[in-house]
Amino acid sequence: MRLFLFGIVFFLSFHGVSQEKHYTEALDLNYFYGNITLHNNDILHLIKGHPEGFILGWNKQTYGFKDWEQRFNYPDYGFSLAYQNLKNPELGGVVSAYAHYNFYFLNRHMMLRIGQGLAHTNHPYDKVENYRNIAFGSRIMSSTYVMLNYKSKPLFKNFGLQGGLALIHYSNANVKAPNASVNSITLNLGVTYDLDAEMQPEYQYTLAEDDKKFTEPIKYNVVFRSGINESDVVGSGKYAFYIFSGYADKRLSRKSALQFGADVFFSNFLKELIYYRSVAYPEENVSGDEDYKRVGLFAGHELFINRYSVVSQLGYYVYYPYDFEGRTYFRVGLKRYFGDKWFGAITLKSHGAKAECVEFGVGLRL
Repeated sequence: MRLFLFGIVFFLSFHGVSQEKHYTEALDLNYFYGNITLHNNDILHLIKGHPEGFILGWNKQTYGFKDWEQRFNYPDYGFSLAYQNLKNPELGGVVSAYAHYNFYFLNRHMMLRIGQGLAHTNHPYDKVENYRNIAFGSRIMSSTYVMLNYKSKPLFKNFGLQGGLALIHYSNANVKAPNASVNSITLNLGVTYDLDAEMQPEYQYTLAEDDKKFTEPIKYNVVFRSGINESDVVGSGKYAFYIFSGYADKRLSRKSALQFGADVFFSNFLKELIYYRSVAYPEENVSGDEDYKRVGLFAGHELFINRYSVVSQLGYYVYYPYDFEGRTYFRVGLKRYFGDKWFGAITLKSHGAKAECVEFGVGLRL
C-alpha cells in the first residue's frame, strides 16, 4: 500500500510540472487477463488460476521539438501504476509502479510500451506461514512489463481504445532467497483519453538529411558496480558484491554502439556458498578452498535514447574456478549520462532465466 501511495504522489508531481507547450498528455486504463508461464518446474504448484488486473498509465506525448524525438518516431514517456491478482493465496496480490516509454509503428496504430519499476507483494515467502511461495522471497521486487497494443485514434471526443498483449515480470534478483520469480502473459483491453486533444502541435520534421551519418572515435569506459545478493540457500545471508569492468565502445550511429570488454567479479555470496557446500554436501567433493572470484569477457550493444541508453551484454567466464550456473552470463539495464563522460547504471545480471543480482554502477567514458 505504501508503494501504491508513493506511485500516486510520483504521478501527480510530474503531472503538475509537465505543462509545456511542446508536449501534450494522455491517460490510459487497461484491464488484463492471462496465464502464469511455467518457466521453472519448481513453481508448478503456484499456478492455480488466471491472473488479472489493471494498468493505469500517464503519458507525455512528444512532437519532435528535440532531435531524439524525431529519430524515434515521436515516442511517449511517462509513468504506470498496476495491480495484479495472481489468483493464488500463496502468491497474493502485487502492486507496482513504473517509468515507461511508448514507441510507435504502422502509422502510429501499433504501440510498444516498455516499463521498468518496483513491485510490492502482500504475501511473500515465510518459512512458517507461507513456505510454499518460493517465487517471492521479499516484499519489494523489481518488475518489468512489455505491452504491444493496437491503438485507435479518438473515437468519441477525446476517448479511444487500445488492446493487445502484455508480459509482466516480477523478481527480486536474488537480493533475498527464494526467488523463482513469476512471468505472466496476458491479453489486455483499455481506454485512452487525450487531456490536450485540442492543443496538439504539429509534428516536427527538422532533422538534416545527413543526420543518420554520425562518426565518433572508439571510446574507452571504466565502470564500478556493486549491490547485495544471496545464494539460493534460504537463510544463507545477504552479502555485498563488487564488479570492476573495462570496455571499448564504437558508435555505429546516433542510436547504436557496439561494446567489447572484461569484467572482474568479487561475489561474497559465492564465497559463503562454497563453504556451505563443502560442509553440507561432502559427496560433491568441494574442498571449500575454491576461489570465489570470476573473470569474464563480454560483447554488447547500447541503444541511445536522449540522455538514457539501454544496455545488453553477453559474457563468458574465462576464469571460472567454481561452477555456478554455467559459464555464460547476460546483463541488461539502463544507463543515464551526466554530461559527456560520466554515467550511472542499473543493470540485471543473469544466467539464462536465473537472475544473480541487480547491479548499481557508476562509470566514466573517455
